[in-house]
Amino acid sequence: MRTQGSVGFEKGRWGTVGRVANVEDFDEIEFQAARTGNHVRAAVRMSELAQQAEPGLRAEFHLRAGEQWMSADDPQRAADEFSAAIEDGGATFADARVHLVRALRDLGRESEAERLLTALTADRDAVTPRTCDLLAELFTEQGDLRGALDWATTGVERCIQLGDDAELQLLLRLRYRIRVDLGLGEDDLGELRGRDVIADHPRGAQRTPAHLET
Repeated sequence: MRTQGSVGFEKGRWGTVGRVANVEDFDEIEFQAARTGNHVRAAVRMSELAQQAEPGLRAEFHLRAGEQWMSADDPQRAADEFSAAIEDGGATFADARVHLVRALRDLGRESEAERLLTALTADRDAVTPRTCDLLAELFTEQGDLRGALDWATTGVERCIQLGDDAELQLLLRLRYRIRVDLGLGEDDLGELRGRDVIADHPRGAQRTPAHLET
């Protein structure tokens, strides 16, 4: 376990050694931010490291820096980082446009947020289950439970198509809660909760890694 002087907080570590940050380094910075509550410090460090990152990691690092800025209640700097992730075009754990929508709404830039949501809807057949999960949560927070249910259902269908059992049960549970809030009963998809759906599905043996957006 890393102790005092852990990466991201050790003064001067990155200035002369020249080592480029990796995913584990960002995990450590996030862990320290969660422990101390100092999200500003984490966000500043992540933003700096994202600028120095290797091309294959740069977009995800900008995205994760943006998440820290959101936790630090600075949606403008968060939007800058999410936009940088989108502009970079590299792989991320979820579509950065969803995160940018949230930041834009916090900034009162509703028309820009709506344009992004329209673009995401147009890409419905290509988004990952994780992105569907985030969109369902976003619509739930806005009180649009029908929109949330639509995205949760899309996420379940994408999980089955892609063989993504990591997200499937999470989305099924989220979808169930939304249906309960809407006063709807169980349906055929709801009955899949707790079952090994991927193993039973014809494409279950052809799993495609779906944890990164490209």
